[in-house]
Amino acid sequence: MVHSYALRPAWTPLTIALMVIGFMLFWPLGLIMLAYILWGEHVPEVRRHFAGMRRGWSRDWGGCGPRGYARSGNSAFDDYRERELRRLDEERRKLDEERREFEAFVHNLQRARDQEEFDRFMRDRRNRPRNGGETIDL
Repeated sequence: MVHSYALRPAWTPLTIALMVIGFMLFWPLGLIMLAYILWGEHVPEVRRHFAGMRRGWSRDWGGCGPRGYARSGNSAFDDYRERELRRLDEERRKLDEERREFEAFVHNLQRARDQEEFDRFMRDRRNRPRNGGETIDL
């Protein structure tokens, strides 16, 4: 016998009916059901994320360890992890700086292109022949 999970975060007849009834009874209930339909599959990921933060609590640090990680008890590994995290932070800073430089380059390139198009437009506008007030009947 196959059992299907009817109240799953998807557009099923049951979830649609519950959403409509929720909106008719009290609009926040319908909104909650709509959020469940749209983002319900992410709930386990959120739970795992917050469970990981809870595991990061450690008494020997008087709170959270570096970056929310608890000390493992192996000082060599903890030192290695801290060095690697610092190295990764430095790499991220370098990448962010390169991204900012590239965005500035693209912005300046777009500005130069826009200026060139505007100058061409103004040059063409000045050089076109004037009709001296003639009107054209269509």
